[in-house]
Amino acid sequence: MEVGIKTDIGRIRDINQDFYYISSSTDCHLFIIADGMGGHKAGEIAAKIAIETISSSLEKNLKNLKLDDNYIKNSIEDSIWKANEKIYKMSLENDKCFGMGTTVTLAYENDNRIFVGHVGDSRAYLLRDNVLHQVTTDHSLVEELIRNGSISKEEAKYHPQKNIITRAVGTSKEIEVDLIVKKKIKGDILLLCTDGLTNMVDDVEIKELLCNNENIQRACELLVELSNNRGGYDNITVLTIKFK
Repeated sequence: MEVGIKTDIGRIRDINQDFYYISSSTDCHLFIIADGMGGHKAGEIAAKIAIETISSSLEKNLKNLKLDDNYIKNSIEDSIWKANEKIYKMSLENDKCFGMGTTVTLAYENDNRIFVGHVGDSRAYLLRDNVLHQVTTDHSLVEELIRNGSISKEEAKYHPQKNIITRAVGTSKEIEVDLIVKKKIKGDILLLCTDGLTNMVDDVEIKELLCNNENIQRACELLVELSNNRGGYDNITVLTIKFK
């Protein structure tokens, strides 16, 4: 597989509260992104805790290449629960961390299957045969409004409350985790990204940049550059995996 990564502070924020993880182990093909939320650098703390807790837990539990699907899904869910517990506990014990939380979107590849764990409004996309499909569903207010027919997808792009998320790791005692399993095919490109990209760049443009750049590291860099050229109002992280 080929991996590309680019994270950027953007043009408005003082710090980068996005974190990412790429496993260096040949026995565990794990990729994670997290977008922290909260003042006084609390979002940075929440995202860092999530990345460290989840990666440590999964690196330990998913080293065997031949694993049962339910075991993998349970391990992913359990790792995010552990992160949620740590972040929530710290938010109650430290006034500067009160209310902090983070999105988490992760992907684990095993035996021609891609397992995705997801909380929040960071996203996972799968590009296959030049067709881009959003794998995850945003846990956000505008997504709920789209689903119940109150607004259109086009209206959601400019909705004044588009940054309100309805589910995040660490903001409540318990958390529901979305788990998705996709079959992997040679040539697939999986993209994980924070909303600093998707608020500035639409799906058609994402697909075009991925399709038109053989070098996926360069594609990541161009996606971040495009987001910054349109204002760079948020931190931006783009992680791509091309399965060969």
